[in-house]
Amino acid sequence: MHNRGWRSIYCVTKRDAFRSTAPINLTDRLHQVLHWATGSVEILFSSNNALLASPKMKFLQRIAYLNVGIYPFTSFFLIVYCFLPTLSLFSGQFIVQTLIVTFLAYLLIITVCLCLLAILEIRWSGIELEEWWRNEQFWLKGGTSAHLAAVLQGLLKVVAVIEISFTLTSKSAGDDNDDEFADLYVVKWTSLMIPPLTIMMVNMIAIAVGVSRTIYSVIPQWSWLLGGVFFSIWVLAHLYPFAKGLMGRTGRTPTIVFVWSGLIAITISLLWVAINPPSANSQIGGSFSFP
Repeated sequence: MHNRGWRSIYCVTKRDAFRSTAPINLTDRLHQVLHWATGSVEILFSSNNALLASPKMKFLQRIAYLNVGIYPFTSFFLIVYCFLPTLSLFSGQFIVQTLIVTFLAYLLIITVCLCLLAILEIRWSGIELEEWWRNEQFWLKGGTSAHLAAVLQGLLKVVAVIEISFTLTSKSAGDDNDDEFADLYVVKWTSLMIPPLTIMMVNMIAIAVGVSRTIYSVIPQWSWLLGGVFFSIWVLAHLYPFAKGLMGRTGRTPTIVFVWSGLIAITISLLWVAINPPSANSQIGGSFSFP
């Protein structure tokens, strides 16, 4: 319609014009996001994308439609963002080698802009801070799973003409038939959960490896360690609801899951120290040489 020169307005009625039922559990929600992202990628690669639109479409409309088609591709940068702290902890080198005033000034400006943007979103949408934070958490889970799958699916369809559908295996709603939210606690396994789960486990193992390396170092550099651990914990904080959902209903969290997670993290950290023991002149964050 916009490509043909039609104008549109955003109409807000006093009563809701349409209502629908939203997906109640994580799996169905990811499935819905995958459908949206796949449609956006297909439009971007089709003849209906904003770059090939007619002159009747305005410049800001082109930008808006390009944003709708390009946003799934941010999943690649988001995955790099989630794995970057682990590289710091595994390698023993902090992300930034030297803290200079210019870098700190840029970091401060970016942080302030992000905070102001968050405040603007909260005030504009009229939601609470907790609801905004839950949306940010789901954005990371959807960005590293459904958006990535949509991009791969779209590229395979365009380049190799291969149709791929990510099937979801549904399970029963559980024993509590009287609970209308019983399906909320059911884990329906899907391949879309593999990337967030991998990010979560690698970050946990990286923290264990970084702590063990610092403890066994001749000259421990705790400041460098805290820098890498902070960013990993920030990633894990976004994935906390995902991990909690995998555990199941509150009160039914199997203790053995925590035990095995701890044992695996400790075992891998000890193996890392045994395979690559710290030398007498090594320290985290750089090298140290004796005179």
